[in-house]
Amino acid sequence: MWAALGSVYLIWGSTYLAIRVVVRTLPPMLSASVRFLIAGALMYWFASRRGDRLADKPGRSQWIAAFFIGATLLLGGNGLVVVAEQHVSSGIAALLIATVPLWMAVVGWAGYRERVKLPVILGLVIGFLGLVVLVTAGRGTLAHVDPLGAALLVGASLSWSIGSLYARRAPLPSRALVGTGMEMLAGGVLLGIVGLLRGELGKFHPSQVQLTSVLAFVYLIVFGSLVAFSAYVWCLRVTSTSIVSTYAYVNPVVAVLLGWWLLREPVTPRTLLSGAIIVAGVALIVSSRPVANEGSPADAPPPTEKR
Repeated sequence: MWAALGSVYLIWGSTYLAIRVVVRTLPPMLSASVRFLIAGALMYWFASRRGDRLADKPGRSQWIAAFFIGATLLLGGNGLVVVAEQHVSSGIAALLIATVPLWMAVVGWAGYRERVKLPVILGLVIGFLGLVVLVTAGRGTLAHVDPLGAALLVGASLSWSIGSLYARRAPLPSRALVGTGMEMLAGGVLLGIVGLLRGELGKFHPSQVQLTSVLAFVYLIVFGSLVAFSAYVWCLRVTSTSIVSTYAYVNPVVAVLLGWWLLREPVTPRTLLSGAIIVAGVALIVSSRPVANEGSPADAPPPTEKR
């Protein structure tokens, strides 16, 4: 179990670095589209051939729900991340995306009237304080965060939170991997449409593509979307969600360290301080409520409580 959970820690934490390498020479949304279309097709083909194939056959309502989830989790969530990482480092992206549990608490209270406990309120205050510390560094300093990139990442976190909360109640197949494959396919289609509308295809020059970007792209498909996700699903079945949900505050630490080590991204005392504050806030929220579907916009959508 710890080996599987460790792979989730490392692989999902490394997807931010992989995305940063991919978008250097590959179009952000179009590459994300191809990634999820391939991963989704493989997962749907594999999962749909197992379990109750007759009573649990996806219908129109399930596909509509999958497209809404694909729009919020993958187009709004992952799509904004890949665009943002053209402007900010992978470590900063991971720290900002670590605020997803904060936004889920806010959206759950505002949209679904979910009860907010005192530890969650304290976690929200601490987490958003860390967010403010991270994004308000003076211009010209190493800790300065590009405003556009920060805004896109906040939007990605909010979009992911909305989609995750909707997925709890969505009419999806009871077979978790079937529903996830559908979401990936739907999100891949939407990412491709938006990528084409942004003119990414016209700006793409195959001769400028670097081998490192291609390898990182393959890594995202095989390890980020398939291997780590399968390990995540297995962990949910063999241990408590409170243990599995620790990835929510381990992933950003892994991402910051890998970005510093492999991409030489600057890590300043301010970054470390804000990161520690954000992770502390997230830890308070995650430890005070059952978490089974918060995931991360950098990786494949995790299974929901509904599924």
